[in-house]
Amino acid sequence: MSRSAQRAPLSTLHTTLVTALKGAILLGAASAGMAQAQQSPALDRMSISAGAFRAEPKIHIGGDTNYGRIDTPDEKIDDVTLPRVKAELLIGDSHGLSFDYFRFDEDWAGTASGDTVYEGRPVSGTIAADADLRLEMARFSYKWWMGKEKNAFGIGLGAAYLRAKISGSAEANLSASNPVENYAFSGSASGSDSVWAPTVELAWRHSLNEQWRVYAEGSGIKKNGGTVEGHVWNGSVGVEWFPHKNIGLVVDYNVQKIDLHRNGDRTADLDLKLKGPSAFVKVRF
Repeated sequence: MSRSAQRAPLSTLHTTLVTALKGAILLGAASAGMAQAQQSPALDRMSISAGAFRAEPKIHIGGDTNYGRIDTPDEKIDDVTLPRVKAELLIGDSHGLSFDYFRFDEDWAGTASGDTVYEGRPVSGTIAADADLRLEMARFSYKWWMGKEKNAFGIGLGAAYLRAKISGSAEANLSASNPVENYAFSGSASGSDSVWAPTVELAWRHSLNEQWRVYAEGSGIKKNGGTVEGHVWNGSVGVEWFPHKNIGLVVDYNVQKIDLHRNGDRTADLDLKLKGPSAFVKVRF
């Protein structure tokens, strides 16, 4: 009986050691699996970026009015600072969701002189106008990310919401030749519309080290048919710097091209090009 009493602790110790060894093996295997499943260092599990887009706008507007069809020449207006917010979420190792929002909301007034088009005829003269243009775009997309090393390539599909509103007034004194005709009129008008459209996106990101990353992105939106149709595309190249593990600064150069056409009793066209640098504060988790 005394021998059995002495053997029991040895048996219990043996069982405990075997259980601990099995647990260590399983834990090591699980840890190795998790290490293999980690995403590319060029990607974040979750991030939110807030900042501004300093843009140099170039605009063209055309449309039917009470006095006929008028198309303005392309015009550069003063640089503007546009608020912009972006967010990204990585699910698993390869499935990404992203959100991007910016708003163009500017008033301008001025006098244009020289050649323009009225009712399809080249005319010359002056147009004094003031206008308020508000354009909002929100883009949601899904990306499939490829690559687990320092390079990651993403292909995405999604949808974009565009909303445009314009109001203003104008006074014109124009003249045409062959035959000679003079036109003088003034008036005001406003209109707004919104539309959903599909998007296609491409992205590349590269991790230089734990603090520095570079990236390039491009997307296109195409809408055919309906009250509003047209296309929007954008491209950007940027650098990310993280002086702190979870907080960083992002600087990029961005180009946005927006070309919209409104159908109806009175058609209207908006061609807006925005280019310039953007800066963000990025928080990642």
